[in-house]
Amino acid sequence: MKLATYKDGSRDGQLVVVSRDLQTAHYATHIANRLQQVLDDWNYLSPQLQDVFDALNSNKSRHAFPFDTAQCMAPLPRAYQWADGSAYLNHVELVRQARGAEVPESFYTDPLMYQGGSDDFVGPCDPIVALNEDMGIDFEAEVAVITGDLPMGCTAERALDGIRLLMLANDVSLRNLIPAELAKGFGFVQSKPATAFSPVAVTPDELGDAWIKGRVHLPLQSTWNGRKVGMCEAGPDMTFHFGQLIAHLCKTRNVRAGSVIGSGTVSNIGTTKGTGDKARTDWPKGYSCIAEKRAMETIQDGAAATEFMRFGDTIRIEMKSRDGVSVFGAIEQELVKG
Repeated sequence: MKLATYKDGSRDGQLVVVSRDLQTAHYATHIANRLQQVLDDWNYLSPQLQDVFDALNSNKSRHAFPFDTAQCMAPLPRAYQWADGSAYLNHVELVRQARGAEVPESFYTDPLMYQGGSDDFVGPCDPIVALNEDMGIDFEAEVAVITGDLPMGCTAERALDGIRLLMLANDVSLRNLIPAELAKGFGFVQSKPATAFSPVAVTPDELGDAWIKGRVHLPLQSTWNGRKVGMCEAGPDMTFHFGQLIAHLCKTRNVRAGSVIGSGTVSNIGTTKGTGDKARTDWPKGYSCIAEKRAMETIQDGAAATEFMRFGDTIRIEMKSRDGVSVFGAIEQELVKG
């Protein structure tokens, strides 16, 4: 099924059930007002929402209305936890190669992850708000999951069973603030503003055979200022699947229902042609963040040429099924001055 949260003037919005084709919706008020309520009592409430979903898809819902993504908050407008991984090691390799740094061996066996702010998620059509263009404003197209309750020490296999919903994310980064923050040795704070999520969150079964052992095998489209810059496949080059990311988070603590875990920037391995001095690597799938494009340029040409986002820029992030249907709806944001 597919779930969304409509704006209603409150902090947490109103839960709605959305049809598979994202054309119609139905308020879930008679079942639950908020998505967190459903996550807290999933086994009892989710079957009732599934009945509403089935009625919508069979055109038997008497109180359906046209679904409008502009009215959406993030599916979970605020969460108990937001932990973002870096599951695509190709992204890490590119960025480090561009600055002449090696990737530590431990990165290939132990996932990278940071704890982000979860008190102020933004909706798919809400603007990206920044104070200054000089901060190096960058989009990051990702896949994310929402979990149920999982215990400390949970295995990767059990963690997969705890995934309730999937979404897309735009994990905005302020690149020029990151080096100074990381140099302090305590991680990101100011360089990670509010994260945006797709209009709907979907249960894993909605992905069909594209959901394989914790990976989504579909292309993630990034369109910057109307130009498609990324068609990155989310499945093949994901070094750590979502079960492994969640297990990493669970190693020393419980993970509670309503925790959101991100994949990190979706990234694909390039294709190298030629040998020696004539060798050149291209990335035909494009990129899911500007920092990666700048790394590609540095590796190919010796210097980055693409600038970060400017006020008035737009970014659209979307994932379509193999038959061309939008799975989560699109994140469509404009960068504005705060």
